[in-house]
Amino acid sequence: MDLSTFRSTLTEAKPPAGISGCLLALWHDGKKDWEGAHTIAQDIDNPDGAWVHAYLHRKEGDPGNARYWYNRAGKTMPDLPLEKEWDEIVRAFLRKG
Repeated sequence: MDLSTFRSTLTEAKPPAGISGCLLALWHDGKKDWEGAHTIAQDIDNPDGAWVHAYLHRKEGDPGNARYWYNRAGKTMPDLPLEKEWDEIVRAFLRKG
């Protein structure tokens, strides 16, 4: 699956089968369900989950909390639009499979 295909699933009622927890969280975020995305991300206890969690707190407008999660993910808070970061994160996790 590529970014365009993943994005096209946002019109569906259910997420694509077999996607990772990180992609599931980003799918919910893409459907404007921040709470659902956050609930999923906070239960993924690894650097990938921390990256999604960081993005969500950045989107929420909580830079201090976002910085904490970016640090846990081994990343720095990016200086790019949220939409571009969402694309970047989705692409990264699609490549992982």
